[in-house]
Amino acid sequence: MASEKEAALAAVPSDSPTIFDKIINKEIPSKVVYEDDKVLAFRDIAPQAPTHIVLIPKVKDGLTGLSKAEERHCEILGLLLYTAKLVAKQEGLDDGFRVVINDGPNGCQSVYHLHLHLLGGRQMNWPPG
Repeated sequence: MASEKEAALAAVPSDSPTIFDKIINKEIPSKVVYEDDKVLAFRDIAPQAPTHIVLIPKVKDGLTGLSKAEERHCEILGLLLYTAKLVAKQEGLDDGFRVVINDGPNGCQSVYHLHLHLLGGRQMNWPPG
């Protein structure tokens, strides 16, 4: 399997359906930890921390990455962050957690469907990258 950096550099930015669309449509199994009508949260298949959850909007609406955000996306962006807080509490991350959004090739984005990584369960380091 390619490294995340290699995958990000090979990924082609596009509004086409992604693996996340298949997860939303239940075409690919995932370990869902939270779902409502707007957000889906599931465990990452290659965790980088004891708790590593991916949160995605269920409707992409052109939001392939944070750099593509428009004013009309403000509600879903806020909802994703609030949901990250809810999931962190649900997962028992009372001592803290990190939320990461990768954007573009240099940001190591490999799936062009905006998503947040919720990481916790260990001491994080700084700087992160």
